[in-house]
Amino acid sequence: MYSVTVNNKKFTVENPGDGLQVAGDLSDWDLQSIDDRTYHLIKDNLSYRLELLQIDRKEKTVTVKLNDKLATVVLKDRFDLLLEKLGMNAALSHALLDIKAPMPGLILEISVKVGDRIKKGDPVLVLEAMKMENMLKSSGEGEIKEILVEPGSSVEKNQVLIIFK
Repeated sequence: MYSVTVNNKKFTVENPGDGLQVAGDLSDWDLQSIDDRTYHLIKDNLSYRLELLQIDRKEKTVTVKLNDKLATVVLKDRFDLLLEKLGMNAALSHALLDIKAPMPGLILEISVKVGDRIKKGDPVLVLEAMKMENMLKSSGEGEIKEILVEPGSSVEKNQVLIIFK
């Protein structure tokens, strides 16, 4: 069993062997790969275009575009669910040291200021890369000590953008 959260709406997903069971309903899906990041999906006689925009294996999140609508998908397998049930996932929320650029781009907007306390998942800034706007969110908790960029700044991959206390 898996837990899948799409834009803060949670579903259980199981694979009983004859298709995917989503929230208790057996679904018949046809998913075909177009290229390594784009897929064609047919479900209930409706056609969808699914594009993988960003995959974060550490946080088990995927950002996708489904027919031009953005969605963030959080995946939890049975081990993640067991750790959560036992209350052991709290150890995984760590204090931040810094936020780095995941890719080269241009800073469009900064949503925080020095002294702000942020939690995991809080929006921090918008980075434009390859003509797409990417909202960078906090991967942990902390207080902002220093912001090293400003709107309009060009950044390189792994460049430190924000430092925490």
